[in-house]
Amino acid sequence: MEPPLHHASHGPPPRAGEVLLVQSTQPRILIPLALVTIIWGSTWLVIRDQLGVVPPSWSVAYRFLAAGIAMLGVALWRREKLAMDARGWGFAAALGLAQFCLNFNFVYRAEAYITSGLVAVLFALLVIPNALLGRLFLGQRLGVQFWAGSIVAMAGVGLLMLHELRADASATGATALGFLLTGIAILSASVANVMQAGETAKRYPMAAMLGWSMLIGVGFNAVFALATVGAPVFDTRPGYILGVLYLGIFGSAIAFTLYFGVIRVIGPAKAAYSGVATPVIAMLLSTLFEGYRWSLLAAAGAALAGVGLVIALRARRPNR
Repeated sequence: MEPPLHHASHGPPPRAGEVLLVQSTQPRILIPLALVTIIWGSTWLVIRDQLGVVPPSWSVAYRFLAAGIAMLGVALWRREKLAMDARGWGFAAALGLAQFCLNFNFVYRAEAYITSGLVAVLFALLVIPNALLGRLFLGQRLGVQFWAGSIVAMAGVGLLMLHELRADASATGATALGFLLTGIAILSASVANVMQAGETAKRYPMAAMLGWSMLIGVGFNAVFALATVGAPVFDTRPGYILGVLYLGIFGSAIAFTLYFGVIRVIGPAKAAYSGVATPVIAMLLSTLFEGYRWSLLAAAGAALAGVGLVIALRARRPNR
């Protein structure tokens, strides 16, 4: 990972932990964010196919078993040191629990109550806890332009949410439960995002750390699955197996490497803006593969989300 680029000014250097917001529109930031958005925009369709024969906790465990093995393979190829000290193992365990166990268990369960499109839209709200936790624990400052862009983007997310609720208005209690499960997933993901922006994460090679975190997450998922649904269950359909591999390698190993790399440079708040564009990608793919039909409301929401994204990512470091 390249070191952060500093603000081209003659003023005092930024304080430790302060976000260098000017970097956000550079190709080395935009390209990984775009790839993450495209990959995660496609995973919602695949996750839906994973629900059925295999309980969610086992599906999550299989996904991160594939991802963890892939990441450790990359670490060996890079000749990264796999051994860690006690602090590193503790960090890997906490990351594995928050990101690769709690987050995804709640996401998979939420999709049993609300549409995958609505879960994707709700995850755009990740930018809010990321910004607040980043300010609280990392001292990262965000200016007026960032919040103005966030307001515009959230208005777009609101329209997308309204569209999805109108499209699936039959459930009431189930919808509320789906919202609650998604909210817990968002908070778990936000904790993991902020952890990746801290100094501890930067002390260890990323591929090795992610590989061990994912495999520790597999352990948490397996214990939870054994306690709640019993022995392992596997679906031998080619579609399920390919889905596990796609979610593990592309949706996890590749996407999280890119995403966490961006977080380490621009901070968790701005990196979370990939989640604002993700539901739009998911809806575009649904248009191609599921016959999704756009409404004026959905189109307006997507447009507002895009405008807000541009405004927020172009925000510069606030003056002191």
